[in-house]
Amino acid sequence: MSRELFEENLQKIKPLLAKFSAEPIRHFINGESVVAFNGKTFSNHSPVDNSLIGAVSAGTAEDIDIACRAAEAEFDDWAALPGKQRKELLHAIADAIEANAENIALVESFDTGQPLRFMKKAAIRGAENYRFFADMAADARNGLSLPAQQHMNYSTRQPIGPVGIITPWNTPFMLSTWKIAPALAAGCTVVHKPAEWSPCSASLLINIMHEAGLPAGVVNTVHGIGEVAGKALTEHEAIKAIAFVGESQTGSAIMKQGADTLKRVHFELGGKNPVIVFDDADLERALDAVVFMIYSLNGERCTSSSRLLVQSTIAEEFVEKVRARVAALNIGHPLDPATEIGPLIHPIHLNKVASYFDIAKDEGATIAIGGNVPDLDGKGCFVEPTLFTKATPDMRISQEEIFGPVLTAIEFVDEADAVEIANSVRYGLAGYAWTGDAGRAIRLGRDLDVGMIWVNSENNRHLPSPFGGMKASGIGRDGGDYSFDFYMETKNVCIATDDHHVPKLAKV
Repeated sequence: MSRELFEENLQKIKPLLAKFSAEPIRHFINGESVVAFNGKTFSNHSPVDNSLIGAVSAGTAEDIDIACRAAEAEFDDWAALPGKQRKELLHAIADAIEANAENIALVESFDTGQPLRFMKKAAIRGAENYRFFADMAADARNGLSLPAQQHMNYSTRQPIGPVGIITPWNTPFMLSTWKIAPALAAGCTVVHKPAEWSPCSASLLINIMHEAGLPAGVVNTVHGIGEVAGKALTEHEAIKAIAFVGESQTGSAIMKQGADTLKRVHFELGGKNPVIVFDDADLERALDAVVFMIYSLNGERCTSSSRLLVQSTIAEEFVEKVRARVAALNIGHPLDPATEIGPLIHPIHLNKVASYFDIAKDEGATIAIGGNVPDLDGKGCFVEPTLFTKATPDMRISQEEIFGPVLTAIEFVDEADAVEIANSVRYGLAGYAWTGDAGRAIRLGRDLDVGMIWVNSENNRHLPSPFGGMKASGIGRDGGDYSFDFYMETKNVCIATDDHHVPKLAKV
């Protein structure tokens, strides 16, 4: 049955890929599909077999300027649109995403190498993002009533202005909707710069939004290289804020680039997230979560639990069970429903991930399983799911974000030791803990230096809750009203009751 579905998927994607190969992916600016200002393009290849998907317009500073001016010109009208009408538009976009979910998943799977089993869910999550923030649009401006004895204070919010959104190549469709939907609900206009390694689903999204009725100029998409198009966006005077998802080093560069125009920034950056397994945990459930949270999505996700901290009393047995699970993971074509591990996004990233196999050996760790680049017909960016054991907290494999299907196992003695190891990295995005001790769960929530903590659970997404990290993992929070804190300005209005004493100077 799996083979039959695989063949069906291969047939379904052919006409979709034909559209991308027929002509270059274009920018979408002010409601129109346009080529790059200078006519240049770059090539986009699939990590599945290194085949050419097609050409992509290479955005320049001129393209970015045109897009930013379009967003600036449309801002007043979009901001003034009643929240109820923005709500209706965002729901229409969500409907259109759901109607196109299969095609989105197929294209994104072939473009990024992510197994189709995960991309199907990602497309639906994109629709959920629009629905959630659509329902918040009508009340986005609401603030607080803050009465005093002789004054009435109240706060209100207004959209900050045109914003730049720079999204990554891992689950690019869902992460684009996660940023764009709240910006639109808040009343902002957008210039979107997708990652150059995964441009296809961004092209689908912008067309879906406008076919659903989004006015021209509200969202503008410019493709291109980060050092050119991305830099121009972060420096542009019309853009009031930058939302970025990606590497910590790039986030630092963006902050510097936006400094001259005093841009507000929101960063979701890297992570080296611990999953801490204590000997009093439900070990079967913990095992499921440990394997899922590093080997799903090819390990290419910011919240992956890439460090397994396991209590020494159970370490040998538990790590062996992890090893056995890793050995059974199915590597293959991402459009095959049976595939659990697909190819990594790009040859450059493949080389980066694979470089840690030698680093692990040089540092004295053990490669319990994996550690090779398999030869699957000599094509694609495949890497074996890998488990490092006998690691210490100071090793590079324990400190640096690898961003692939690679897990580093580290033993700890007790709770204090676990917390010290967990906090010993520069990152602070997420943490996972498995324990049967309720008091310990509360203490870990207090003591772990991360922005998000899941206890006895894998990464579970709750849209109203804050999403973001500490330290080198980011600035700011997404989700619910926290998103509006970024995309909107809060102002206070103070009105006197006219019976308070007004100080006088120069009395005559």
